[in-house]
Amino acid sequence: MSKAADVRARFKEMVQGDKLIIAPGVFDGLTATLASRTGFDALYMTGAGTAASKGYPDYGLLTMTEMVANAETIANAADMPVVADADTGYGNELNVTRTVREYERAGIAAIHLEDQGFPKKCGHLDDKEIIPLEDYVAKIRAAAAARRDRNFQIIARTDARAVIGFAEALRRGKAAVEAGADIVFIEAPQTMDELKAIPKEIKAPCLFNYVEGGKTPACDMKTVAGMGFRLAILPGVLLRQVIMTCETVLTGLKQTGEPPAPTSGLGVRQIFERVGSAKWDKIRIDFAAGTKQAAE
Repeated sequence: MSKAADVRARFKEMVQGDKLIIAPGVFDGLTATLASRTGFDALYMTGAGTAASKGYPDYGLLTMTEMVANAETIANAADMPVVADADTGYGNELNVTRTVREYERAGIAAIHLEDQGFPKKCGHLDDKEIIPLEDYVAKIRAAAAARRDRNFQIIARTDARAVIGFAEALRRGKAAVEAGADIVFIEAPQTMDELKAIPKEIKAPCLFNYVEGGKTPACDMKTVAGMGFRLAILPGVLLRQVIMTCETVLTGLKQTGEPPAPTSGLGVRQIFERVGSAKWDKIRIDFAAGTKQAAE
């Protein structure tokens, strides 16, 4: 079994268990490395964060190729299960088929596919458009059939709540499960009653999306677990802090002409240690020692 296959098998087993998987949102190799060092069971490649890291809003402006490339960077850096945003699958059933295979090749454990029209928008913005139910189900069916590793998880996301109501969102979630989805992601429920209803109504593992300042009521992770969700993603938990910290540092530098006071204990060496310098030093030392022995 390959490393990626082993990671996917482990993630599927976790999803089918009874513990809430908390996946912080990461958007590049650095944030993935830092998150993987802190003991989480899985990571989430945020589409909004990926777009922001390239200087764009979350308006569906990135291509499938760009998204997959970032997903592969994150999977390589993290060496653990990564759930990735795959937007709408970037087209019809043909595009979805290629999307699944590209993310699978990149070492991803799961992707979510949504029923918005393309270009899509962040699920907590207004004025979204969704595709007909039959088109959505066809794409989920194609995604389930396209995977080569049966442990690769297909997460069916629906944005129907904001457009045509919560009942239709539940209907779409149930239809997606019948079409082969492994996990259901009903985006932007607007009340606690709606949140509680999702794991009760959907006969499959359900995903909770924590978006600070979004349409969904704020919940702590203990409450989310108690409602029966199996996976919680926190897309903006790092992105928000990075933006605020960078703006504060840059504003101070501009106003005073001086860099901020050094962060205690985090010098150049410590920065490199965070991203695996010890591992790379060992490779160099081991090969150098082997070359010397061979010469003797």
